[in-house]
Formats: sequence, structure tokens, C-alpha cells
Amino acid sequence: MKLERILQNQGFGSRRQCRQWVELGEVRVNGEVVDDPGAEIDTTGLVFEVEGHSWTYREKTYVALHKPAGYECSHEPKHHRSVYSLLPQQLVVRNVQSVGRLDQDTTGLLLFSDDGAFIHNLSSPKKHVPKVYRAELAEPGTDALVQRLLDGVDLIDEPQPVPALHARLLAEKTLEMSIDLGKYHVVKRMIAAAGNHVEQLHRSGFGGLNLGEGPLSGLSEGQWVYLEEADLQLLHSAARKA
Repeated sequence: MKLERILQNQGFGSRRQCRQWVELGEVRVNGEVVDDPGAEIDTTGLVFEVEGHSWTYREKTYVALHKPAGYECSHEPKHHRSVYSLLPQQLVVRNVQSVGRLDQDTTGLLLFSDDGAFIHNLSSPKKHVPKVYRAELAEPGTDALVQRLLDGVDLIDEPQPVPALHARLLAEKTLEMSIDLGKYHVVKRMIAAAGNHVEQLHRSGFGGLNLGEGPLSGLSEGQWVYLEEADLQLLHSAARKA
């Protein structure tokens, strides 16, 4: 692939801007400056530098972010900062999209990609991909609350009671639960229907990925990481099992 096309494909700007990067000698391939925008480069395992910053060529991009509170999952936020402002500009230019959304006040694991099939596979209601949440409750939790969630609660827009896949109390006012439904405010609505209310909500797991484990261990709020093939296999397995 031509070098200028590689840079454009990876989100470094328009074809003209990428050509200028190369002609100015700001691009290195295998440690050597390449100043020919039309140079044919093998993208297999390609690592290149732009202005001294190393970049690995990725045909498609898959990212996990530890979302903080106070960010909207929108490119055009209305009341808070955009969650996309936490990602490198190159990824934004590549038009990565979030896999589902988290409310502005909800923290935790959020996935992004520019692979439409990947996004659809994990966000489609038909796939029932499990997600794990930790909710801080307004009132002390009870065994009855847990049982109601496991048995299923009535929601206005659902024809049948919606059950949690798993639910348990971690502390007096801390509830962990997993669901496979991706509806608006669904965790908050389920807990309200069961007789309590959510004061804080955190998503700790998505499919087979969990914050604090594997590639996501040590990922602090506001930080992101690329997902590699093994991570993608965990997500695909979760979708297939569903």
C-alpha cells in the first residue's frame, strides 16, 4: 500500500495532509525516513513513526476504555464532555464508534471499534452478550431484592419480566448483577422495579472481558488500551454462547 494511503487509513488526516507529513521527512518506516508518499509499503506487522511517535498499523481498530463519570457517549455532546475526547485524534478520525453506550454518570468498561460487523455482533439484542455491573444503592440491599432481580422484574417496554443473569450483595448497599439486555437505563430501571434505587453505577465486565483482569488490569479511569486477537476471541465466544 502507498505510504500516504497508509497514513490516511490510520487516521493521520486527508491524503494531502498525509503527503505533506511524508515529504517533510516526518515519517519513518523501520527506523528510516521515507520521503516518497507513493512508496509501496508492506503493512504486515508494520510499525512506523510520525513526528517521532510510534504507531502500529491496524486494519481495524478495537479499543477498551475505562470510562469516567461526566462524559457523554456522543460525538456531539449536549451537556458534558465527549467520551471520544479521551481517545487519540487518529482513532476519532477513523470514526471509531462505541459498542453501545453508558450514561454520562456511569463509569466502567466501554468498547470502541471501526469494524461495523464487530459492533453489531456485540450490541445486537439477539446476541444477549452479558455485561456485569456494580451498583451503589440508595437503601440497604436485601435478599428479597436479589431474589426479585433473579426472578425477573416488569419493565414498561418489555413484554415479559426481565431477569438478571446473576445478582449478589457485595456490601450492605453494593449490588453486583449481570444482564444480557442492552436497553436504555435498564439496570437502574430493574433495580427501581425491584424496590430500590441506584446512586452510582459501574460496568466492570463486557462479554469475557473484565476491568482489573488480563489486558485491562491496572486500567485507570480515562485510560484506554487496544484489544488484541485473544481479547476479541473472548468477546466472540460470549456472543456465540448467547
